[in-house]
Amino acid sequence: MADESQKWVLMVTAQTPTNIAVIKYWGKRDENLILAINDSISVTLDPAHLCTTTTVAVSPAFDQDRMWLNGKEISLSGGRYQNCLREIRARANDVEDKKKGVKIAKKDWENLHVHVASYNNFPTAAGLASSAAGFACLVYSLAKLMNVQEDNGRLSAIARQGSGSACRSLYGGFVKWVMGKEENGSDSIAVPLVDEKHWDELVIIIAVVCSRQKETSSTSGMRETVETSALIEHRAKEVVPKRIIQMEEAIQKRDFATFTHLTCADSNQFHAVCLDTSPPIFYMNDTSHRQVLVTLSYLHEVRGTSYS
Repeated sequence: MADESQKWVLMVTAQTPTNIAVIKYWGKRDENLILAINDSISVTLDPAHLCTTTTVAVSPAFDQDRMWLNGKEISLSGGRYQNCLREIRARANDVEDKKKGVKIAKKDWENLHVHVASYNNFPTAAGLASSAAGFACLVYSLAKLMNVQEDNGRLSAIARQGSGSACRSLYGGFVKWVMGKEENGSDSIAVPLVDEKHWDELVIIIAVVCSRQKETSSTSGMRETVETSALIEHRAKEVVPKRIIQMEEAIQKRDFATFTHLTCADSNQFHAVCLDTSPPIFYMNDTSHRQVLVTLSYLHEVRGTSYS
């Protein structure tokens, strides 16, 4: 490798969709490993509409790890990026590109640097789970570049360390993030419930009422809620476990009335614990509130769904 050390570049490009939670994850029991205080369920969106595209490259010519998001360079010094990079490098294997005459031994990955270019085709940090798609795509593309042999379940545990919701974006369809019980997070992984073909007639409409970055990040918001809300423990221990069971059944049966009832109820409770946080967190504006009322009215009148 030494003779050709400055002459080759290997690249991999991957695309990962975002996901929207129908039973929400809000609150961590471990900030570093990103371990949730409750299970959650999400639906993965169509990558043709909302996705992250990431290209990762490796070359001996690179003198440090670097990353660009939507064309702007960002720092990789944060613990979440470093956790993902470390975990993937630890699982790297031999790589050979016969066309380029390149061989990378497993031990070489410790001394090679990567460049990452990532692009979101939807607003970033505006409440559409851009970090979920972003870290899922980062982990998946790096795993392909470094010939990591782990399945998506194990990769989801790595993506989780970048962004909790990222673990769910490694699968299509409906996905459950099992909170797990182990302190090291080994059992906190994403599990597919049904694939994207299970409920073909279900259509999800995304209304972007504001594309600005959230005033309160999800990370700080969750921390403040766990520290100050009197409702969050009741939600995690008493409410969510029952809703998870009901939601799984509704998805399996394609029971739209129950599905929408549970989704709306859980969303309302999420915003309730945010309001119960000190100081209160507001993730909805006047347009959002009006849209919710219109949607609920439609579901009640057209679908016969009750929210009483």
